Amino acid sequence: MNILIYGASGMVGQGVLRECLKAGDVETVTVIVRSPLTEKHPRLVQVVTDDLISPLTDANASKKWDACFFCLGVSASGLSEEEYCRLTYKLTLDVAAHLVRLNPAMTFIYVSGAGTDSSEKGKSMWARVKGKTENALLRQGFATALMFRPAIIQPLNGIQSKTAAYRIFYSALGPFFSLLKRLFPDSILTTEEMGKAMLNAARYGFDKPVLEKQDISRIARRYR
Repeated sequence: MNILIYGASGMVGQGVLRECLKAGDVETVTVIVRSPLTEKHPRLVQVVTDDLISPLTDANASKKWDACFFCLGVSASGLSEEEYCRLTYKLTLDVAAHLVRLNPAMTFIYVSGAGTDSSEKGKSMWARVKGKTENALLRQGFATALMFRPAIIQPLNGIQSKTAAYRIFYSALGPFFSLLKRLFPDSILTTEEMGKAMLNAARYGFDKPVLEKQDISRIARRYR
């Protein structure tokens, strides 16, 4: 497979990239980033640009991607609904619209979040916007479009969140992760499981378009 990743510098994206580069059936991994990654690998292609859409205008390149893992996201804290919608809904749909025109046969996987509001009418602003984004992606026309809704994600292998508040949260929770993972194995995911789940979803598909945390855990355990 040839994989395209958005958000490879974030906590989830770092974990997904790591698993992609470890996978024997992944030929290339293209990451579209605003700043270069320190990661070096013969199968890694970095496209460094402030315009996250322009790399998608090359039809020949886009047809080589079998799947897009969209891990890019921002915290809603301190943002108006209009601004959060621009950074979450509009950017995601702009990317998806370009990709589906160039290669509708690809798999598009979007990292959403537990508690996302599919009705788009709830009280939580971020949940409404995420729900609106999910619904629009499912209408885009991809051969396979899957919405991942993780809750707590344990960072492994030295991976850290870029958001300071999340780093503090994970640091405080760190000593208890092992116990919580044993008690609630399908409720707490790891960055490794997120990467394995996305790869398996691209390989095999899934029987429903929205994957809650238990579904993500289940597909992460599926052997090739």
